[in-house]
Formats: sequence, C-alpha cells, structure tokens
Amino acid sequence: MTSFAPPPEAGAAPLRVGIAGYGAVGRIRRQHIDAHPRLQTVAVCDRRFTAPARASDGVREWVTYDQLLGEEELDVLFVCLTNDVAAEATIAGLERNLHVFCEKPPGRAVEDVLAVREAEERHPQLKLKYGFNHRYHESVRDAQSLIAGGDLGEIVDLKGVYGKSKMIRFDSDWRTKRAVAGGGILLDQGIHMLDMMRLFAGEFTDVSSYVSNAYWRHDVEDNAYALMRTDAGVVAMLHSSATQWRHRFELDITLSRGALVLSGILSSTKSYGAETLRVVHQGDADAGDPREVTTRYNQDPSWQLEVEEFARCVLDDEQVRHGSSLDALRTMQLVYDIYAADREWAQRWGIEPYAAGEATVR
Repeated sequence: MTSFAPPPEAGAAPLRVGIAGYGAVGRIRRQHIDAHPRLQTVAVCDRRFTAPARASDGVREWVTYDQLLGEEELDVLFVCLTNDVAAEATIAGLERNLHVFCEKPPGRAVEDVLAVREAEERHPQLKLKYGFNHRYHESVRDAQSLIAGGDLGEIVDLKGVYGKSKMIRFDSDWRTKRAVAGGGILLDQGIHMLDMMRLFAGEFTDVSSYVSNAYWRHDVEDNAYALMRTDAGVVAMLHSSATQWRHRFELDITLSRGALVLSGILSSTKSYGAETLRVVHQGDADAGDPREVTTRYNQDPSWQLEVEEFARCVLDDEQVRHGSSLDALRTMQLVYDIYAADREWAQRWGIEPYAAGEATVR
C-alpha cells in the first residue's frame, strides 16, 4: 500500500490534534491520526461524555467543541460533528488559528460552505480539507489512471447507484431530521457519488431530478433520481437510495473505446460486497461481448491516505488538491441543484437552485 506519510524529522514534535465528535467516524480518524509519525491526538469531545475528564491514555475528553477549542495546545482540528454544527465548528477552528479537516457533508446547505470559505480567506496560512474518502479507494484511483492514460478514449456517460437501507437506522437517528441534517440520503451518502462523478467528468450544469420521501416519510429524502449533463455533453444518471435493501454501490463509466465498472465499496460495515474494477475493452462493436478484466481489492487504504495527504499539506505547506473548500462548495451546489430541479420538492422545502457559476466563488 502506497503511503504519503513523510519520514519523521529528528526531534520534530508531532502536530497536536483535537477531534470534535468522537463517534464511529471520529474513532476511525483517530486510528489513522495516531498511526502517523507526525500527528498525535491530545483531546477529543463528544456530547455523550457526561463531564470533562482525562482518559487512561492521557487524552483529554470534553463535552462540547467550544471546550475542546479552549485547549491551549492544539495545532489541528478534525471535525466529525453533525451537519448542523459542522460549518460553525470549522469556522471556529480556523478563527482559533488551527488547520482543519472536516468530514462530509460540509454543512446543511450551500450557505454554510460560503461562510466557511469567507473564514478561510481570512486565514490563508491555514489548511482546510474535507473528507471525501471515496476518492482514495484503490478502485477509484486505478480508474482515474486508466482514464488519464487515454487508451479507453473519452468519457461518454456515467451511471451510478449508491444505496443503503433501514439497517443503518435511517428511520430513527439525526440523519432523518431536516433541522439537523439539512437533507437525507443524497446529502448523507449520495454526495460521495456526486463527488466522484465530478472528479471524472467535471461540472454538471444541466440537471433534472425526482426527489421523494414517499417510503420512510421523514422530512428528508429517501430517494433521489438525477439526470445531469456537463457543458461538454457528458451525461450522468444517479440513483441515491435509502430503500436499497441490499446495500449497493456501482458506478459504470462508458468511454469511447471501452468502459469501467466500479462495484462494491469496502467500508466499515462490509455490506456492499467485494470492491472490484471491471475494465471493458471495446473490441468488435458487432459482437456485444467484449474482453473484460476484473480486479478485486481486499484492503481499504482510503482513510489512511486521506489523513496522510492532509498532514503533508500542513507539514510541507502544500495546496489542498482533493477535498478543498471549492470541491466542497461545487459538490454541495450540485446536491442542491438536484433538490431544486424537482419543483414540487423545492417548493415544499423552499429550496433555491445553485447552478454552476451562480453562487459566489472566489
């Protein structure tokens, strides 16, 4: 497995990290933070803690992120909070002069990201990165390399399905509450597929959709169906679903001389099946049964590679290339374009479109 981690410098003190939100994702992030030779978790916060304390390993435990930010000795903040406070905690970290890594989604709405970008502009010396870890899966990175190589030609279209079910408590937790989450399955999970579609095809400027909460009947969507097109004519279809009883991830990329099919995604639940990349070579157009080569991936290095890349940006003063605030803004704009394209859904929740180029981007 390729590692981005720089070798430790002799006598160099590690960057001191605080983690705001110490649930499942925060604990996964800590595993890879502490595995890095130049990062060390010194404090965490979680609303499930009853009072400030010190864990047996010496890490300080706080209840709120405000208490965490009162720490005198922090260099980096990881934000793993619910959507309603993610943006304000990110801004607070930047104002505290900390480098910040924030999980997706970056907030509840596009305005949240715009507010963060204003704070980022006030602190150009700091690094801000958003956690879109699917970009770092080996199948996705290999697909990028194959497309960049050019042998398969230009992208014609993309078809993506990303779905999960009630098994993840979609019917009972904070993700079902618009006031906290801002949106449902599209904002929570489908955002990963949209981010990858943008990664492969660029920006989508023409969007049609149907958005529904007809099954679970919460005030957030449980299904979103989108048809999108770039200015260059690349078309993408997406189904983001919370009624996919067998969890499913599949992204089919058709190119002018072949195709790439990404199936399954290695995750902590291990419920999406094997992660594979199928490479289809065009061959004889009349045959309809071309040569295929399938690779199966048995490890998920995405969390590690993402943390290591962020650390490198901080330590070596490099630009954030993946998961920048502009990436977060563009992907959030696309989410809300899908919401707005369904007129009934948009009218019900007062959603306005954010077509590419309309929102302020600096």
